[in-house]
Amino acid sequence: MESEFIALDKCGEEVEWLRHFLEDIPRWSKPVPSICIHCDSQSDSSKFVFRNCVHLELPLAVRSAKFIACKQWVVTGADDKFIRVFDYNTTEKIAEFEAHTDFIRSVAVHPTLPYVLSASDDMLIKLWDWEKGWECTQTFQGHAHYVMQVAFSPKDANTFASASLDGTIKIWNLSSPAPDFTLDGHSKGVNCIDYFMRGSKPYLISGSDDHTAKVWDYEAKSCVQTLEGHTNNVSAVCVHPELPLIITGSEDGNVHIWDGATYRLENTLNYGFERVWALGCMKGSNRVVIGYDKGTIMVKVLRSQSGGFMGIQVEEDEKKEC
Repeated sequence: MESEFIALDKCGEEVEWLRHFLEDIPRWSKPVPSICIHCDSQSDSSKFVFRNCVHLELPLAVRSAKFIACKQWVVTGADDKFIRVFDYNTTEKIAEFEAHTDFIRSVAVHPTLPYVLSASDDMLIKLWDWEKGWECTQTFQGHAHYVMQVAFSPKDANTFASASLDGTIKIWNLSSPAPDFTLDGHSKGVNCIDYFMRGSKPYLISGSDDHTAKVWDYEAKSCVQTLEGHTNNVSAVCVHPELPLIITGSEDGNVHIWDGATYRLENTLNYGFERVWALGCMKGSNRVVIGYDKGTIMVKVLRSQSGGFMGIQVEEDEKKEC
């Protein structure tokens, strides 16, 4: 199955949007043998015109892909245990190496240093340095089940979080192979995490097989809110970078949009594309992109006349069915 992603031609905010949309698809059961990047050569962020298409051919299912914008690379982690790196302009393969002994679920790119994290079903997280020929410079151990996702902290890039099917979220420092501490509150495995900021204070949101999402004050090491309403595993979570919205996606096929301040459920979206696996949004835009088993859709979140988001409206913008 081909996974298609909308892209723009210039670096900057568009690359940030792409990076968010290429969120981890940690439990996609269908093979994804290639990534297709569509580019708009006009580079108008208000329009998405599909013109050029670049295919990166890969042998087995790709569960995670991230842009390394400073190098104009895409890094992927796949079921064959390999990390591959491509120049997304020329499709040249920059690097290819066996990184783990089991499926790779997630990759994350450090915002400033030449580092990539990878997480795997072998229960390990590894740190790779591309300036040292993709040498593994640290191995992190502590989870007791598959590691589904890793994410760097926006406040301290030497810190990252991991989600695991052992039911925990762990917080790590790049300098130590052992976790700093563990957030334990879900009753089943944790599939996805996302950092977000409120003022200068960082928070985490997590999604779980217990059908809930949880908001964490991870500095206080406590859960501040549980979001309930999905009827199947929560497979994707996203906090909009500008709008006061929390977005959760589930294997029940629903996307829930929550008020980020009151945690009230404001809207539920279902487009009949089966399970939700990926969510993405861009700073400076009211668009949200949703990836499903059977396609992708872009929607616009519209403000109410009062300027708030009470009773928010959502309208379909672009749709692509697989």
